Amino acid sequence: MTGPLAGLRVVDAATLFAGPLAATYLGDFGAEVVKVEHPRRPDAARGHGQVKDGQGLWWKTLGRNKRTLTLDLKHPDGTATMRRLVAGADVLIENFRPGTLERWGLGPDVLLADNPGLVMARVTAFGQDGPYAGRPGFGSLAEAMSGFAAVTGEPDGPPTLPPFGLADGIAALATAYAVMAALRHRDATGEGQVVDLAIIEPILMMLGAPLTAYDQLGYVQPRTGNRSVNNAPRNVYRTRDGEWVAVSTSSQSIAERVVRMVGRPDLAEEPWFAGGGSRAEHADELDAAVGGWIAERDRAEVLAAFEAAEAAVSPVYDVRGVLEDPQYRARGTALTVDDPDLGSLVMQNVLFRLSQTPGEVRWSGRGHGADTDEVLAELGLPADEIARLRAEGAV
Repeated sequence: MTGPLAGLRVVDAATLFAGPLAATYLGDFGAEVVKVEHPRRPDAARGHGQVKDGQGLWWKTLGRNKRTLTLDLKHPDGTATMRRLVAGADVLIENFRPGTLERWGLGPDVLLADNPGLVMARVTAFGQDGPYAGRPGFGSLAEAMSGFAAVTGEPDGPPTLPPFGLADGIAALATAYAVMAALRHRDATGEGQVVDLAIIEPILMMLGAPLTAYDQLGYVQPRTGNRSVNNAPRNVYRTRDGEWVAVSTSSQSIAERVVRMVGRPDLAEEPWFAGGGSRAEHADELDAAVGGWIAERDRAEVLAAFEAAEAAVSPVYDVRGVLEDPQYRARGTALTVDDPDLGSLVMQNVLFRLSQTPGEVRWSGRGHGADTDEVLAELGLPADEIARLRAEGAV
């Protein structure tokens, strides 16, 4: 293993997205990750989304840089084996409903007694306490409960959920950060701890200051479509050749450049133009000016003009545009990985670049239980014991 987290041992006993994705982020930067799945009920993420030749394509990314082990945690031998595995680990990531691991004899009291330096990250929809703690939940509920859906969509349309795991993705980043903070404490004191991460909370932080604005002003943000309540022009606009571009004017200077570029310098002289919030109140007028100018030109001309004016614009891409874009190409954002099942495949590269200890995608998601024998042998189990565990359904 290479990378800044080389030598860090992580047990990923979570399912679907937030917990496993946090483990993926750690594995991308060198952590040794062992993915634990039920012997007869693999992680549902293996079949989520598009499938080719029986292989779940999302799993190939989500499961990258992980070895895979099967254990029935309800089986006494599976429980004992899990304790042995976690006793030698630095991090455990799990997302069972609160109380589940405790019923199996794998609660924090047991695991931290075995391994006092363990960081145990518990990722659930609603957290380990509170009236909803025992409820089932997914990221979609967090997107709804946090207020995200309420402010997303057109003003005259319904609240809108994202078509991908946004809350899970944000929670995964938060979990990886929490794990590293807890490890910092562990390295200083030797003391492990429990991370209690509720998926409903990190996405709420991403929404800005809705709680403070309501507390101080009674303000409830409305749905504004692609517009912003904080600045204008801010929208997507269709070009003459049928493409779309996104424009943002979060800074005053860029807003001034845009209206001058589209031939409306008079707008910049209006008193209301001097602030983002007041510009947003005149979004109809600004959209008419900017959108009308863009509609008379092809996308390439629009992008070139914005670049020359040092104004912020971007094409609206689908996945094909992402793969063709020269900026993504220059940074190697899309990575080709050898895969034993599909030959090779393209996936996202690691999240960020480190100059001295870069991350790396070493392999794509492996088959269910592919490394069971190897991992168990490393725990000191002889081949006949592994065979017995398999025969009894514990692995």
